[in-house]
Amino acid sequence: MNSYSLFRRSRLRLALWYAGVMGVILSVSGLGMYRAMVQTKWAGMEREIESIPGTLHDSVEPLLPPSEEPTAVLQQIFPDLCVSGQPCKATPTLIQRHTIGISDRTTYYIRLFNHQGKLLAFSPNQPLSLPPTLNRNSWQTFRTAKGIRYHQFTTILHSANADSSWGYLQIGRTLEHFDGEIRRIRWIMAIGLPIALSLVATSSWWLSGLAMQPIYQSYQQQQQFTANAAHELRSPLASLLATVEAILRIPQSNQQDIQIMLHTVERQGRRLSHLIADLLLLTSLEQNSGAKPFQPCCLNDLVSDLTEEFLELATAADINLTCQIPPCEVYTLGNESQLYRLVSNLIANAIQYTPRGGYVTVSLVKGDYTAVIAVKDTGIGIVPADQKRIFDRFYRVDGDRSRKTGGTGLGLAIAMAIAQKHQASLKVESQVGKGSIFTLEVL
Repeated sequence: MNSYSLFRRSRLRLALWYAGVMGVILSVSGLGMYRAMVQTKWAGMEREIESIPGTLHDSVEPLLPPSEEPTAVLQQIFPDLCVSGQPCKATPTLIQRHTIGISDRTTYYIRLFNHQGKLLAFSPNQPLSLPPTLNRNSWQTFRTAKGIRYHQFTTILHSANADSSWGYLQIGRTLEHFDGEIRRIRWIMAIGLPIALSLVATSSWWLSGLAMQPIYQSYQQQQQFTANAAHELRSPLASLLATVEAILRIPQSNQQDIQIMLHTVERQGRRLSHLIADLLLLTSLEQNSGAKPFQPCCLNDLVSDLTEEFLELATAADINLTCQIPPCEVYTLGNESQLYRLVSNLIANAIQYTPRGGYVTVSLVKGDYTAVIAVKDTGIGIVPADQKRIFDRFYRVDGDRSRKTGGTGLGLAIAMAIAQKHQASLKVESQVGKGSIFTLEVL
């Protein structure tokens, strides 16, 4: 399985996990909101139903007669109700309708029972399937043959001159509007949830791609690094093997040729040793292994010592190496040996790529909150396309030139890794044929 297929499968699995988790969250949240909305509407409807018998209760009880035949009185109190056993010809006026507290006659109905549970009066719009007997439960919900649901509330009535119950008042309403709203909510959820899940699936695929992108890039960089390291190690190893084979073929009497070849073996071995040391240093910087706590480092001494150290090399290359150090001491927190390696790599590169008669200047400037070390040369310069890649491992602006001078292509990569570890900024400004300036800004 190639790396692309592997990462594509990983991206798909990650997207499925994203979509699955978000789908569960959306489903549970939608179900919770649905139940909360239904319960809220149901509770509001029951409070509305309870408010009607509460109003009628206080206004009707003082007028209730103690006799068993209250037909005439009931017709006066509730002119719009039909009396049980008599023709229903109730035609109340608008004022009479408002006096009994219910204006929406299409939604609500009223039923009156005596204390024995016998039906005395009822609204003309009551469901036809209602039984004439009383159900004494406070709340009842039922469905008619046409499939329409009703919800009703029953309360006790007391007459003015009796301590016992006079009868029962029953208020009910149709649930058509309520059920219609619930159906609309269900349709919204049934349509909206799949749309939301599809959007979640699409966004999950996109987000998983964003999440896998740096991992894929890191994997590619690791593969590239492995290939480059193998290539860099193979060349000196091949040279070593060829030299050793040549030494074995030379007669023992020819000591001069053997000595020359042994020097070649030593040079290639040192190159291998430096390359392996640089790779180990990069690995330790990235893994932060063996890290020591940062300590105050005097940058004046660091720049001065490095300038003195590279002065002989610059003189041999006919290059004028100078340094500019402020009179006051400049300190920063860091690993002194690593900072020493960082600046030495910059100076070595500047000398390496500056032609004879050129200049290399190392300057230290103290700012308000930072310190800046700049290495300026009058060398060959770097084209803009290469300036973005010179800090990559094993990258060489001029491969042939670097190999002749013994470079491994890890110097600037190590410098950048050390700068990142110290939370410093390492930048380059360069013009082809005019030189380069490497700027290190530390806190």
